Amino acid sequence: MRLTAEFTSEPFHGEGEVPTHAVHAVEAVRAAGVAHDFGPLGTSVDGDAAAVLDALREALAAAFENGATRITIQIDRSDD
Repeated sequence: MRLTAEFTSEPFHGEGEVPTHAVHAVEAVRAAGVAHDFGPLGTSVDGDAAAVLDALREALAAAFENGATRITIQIDRSDD
């Protein structure tokens, strides 16, 4: 089974530097080695369900450890 997930961490400060919590979250996703897209309003992750869920756990932990106060997640099943 494949999953596609998108998450956004807050607080969002508008234009300028990317918040520390968002940087650490995407670094965790990169370290997990799953396909991802880091954008100004969120990060999307796609891949095998186990890999995506593991990457999300690491990303969410990293975001909260670095100042996130809220994270919104949407996960869709995207079978082959």
